[in-house]
Amino acid sequence: MSWMPVAEGFGMGASLIMMIGAQNAFVLQKGLQGQHRLPIALSCAMSDAILITLGVAGAGALILAHPTLLEVARWGGVAFLLWYGWAALRRAWQGESLLVGDGTRDGLKTALLATFAVTWLNPHVYLDTVVLLGSLSAQQPEGGRYLFGLGASLASFTWFLSLAFGARLLAPLFARPMSWRVLDSCMAAFMLSLALGLALN
Repeated sequence: MSWMPVAEGFGMGASLIMMIGAQNAFVLQKGLQGQHRLPIALSCAMSDAILITLGVAGAGALILAHPTLLEVARWGGVAFLLWYGWAALRRAWQGESLLVGDGTRDGLKTALLATFAVTWLNPHVYLDTVVLLGSLSAQQPEGGRYLFGLGASLASFTWFLSLAFGARLLAPLFARPMSWRVLDSCMAAFMLSLALGLALN
């Protein structure tokens, strides 16, 4: 059995997953705060794996044939990004950002609901995982499409675990309130610009 499709899937999956997006920004923020790193990283990676598997199985054609599905995700994503961007803007303005290790934590349920929202309400995740990776997997030789999907899923697990736990290396920088105000300001600008982009797309 050739492992080349796994390597190709890993490379292609990594190139898509590592692009700056709302999901990565959210995982980075929670990683810096030390909040539920493992559950959040695994939730993102498992969601990607499910979508990649659907794409490999041929669900991309279903999404392209029913654009209403993407429209529902699009406007849900706009609403979530507006809410999250406004919350980040308010924290930056009022100086309410959490300090690393200050003991204040969101509940696991709240953190996971936000994780699923930032993942499943993003229409780009369907285009990247289900449609694009699904189409690329179909170009693999006989028996290689699911190995390609396996590689792409492994890339997702590797990236999100690295992002969530690697964020602690930046903890000394974010021990100061001003660092959090800058991060929240950037997060707010990023989330609100994404919301505008989705609304106008």
